[in-house]
Amino acid sequence: MSKSFYHYLVNYRHAIIKTDISRFANAAYEDHSFPKQSKSYHEISNYLELNVHYLPSMTIFDEAWDLYIRDEQ
Repeated sequence: MSKSFYHYLVNYRHAIIKTDISRFANAAYEDHSFPKQSKSYHEISNYLELNVHYLPSMTIFDEAWDLYIRDEQ
């Protein structure tokens, strides 16, 4: 994986059709504490679970993470 998860996720910002992942991407972009350089599932997952209120379900993160893994391999 060459990109961090954050850099992959922000590709979903400003989507024409709003999805849960595009809303997550927009919120993560506004979150200045988001671990932007991380490629670690556990680091990002822990951050989201403990610090974030803009993500209604961790399932959205899991779906985005699966896309990240698939596209970055």
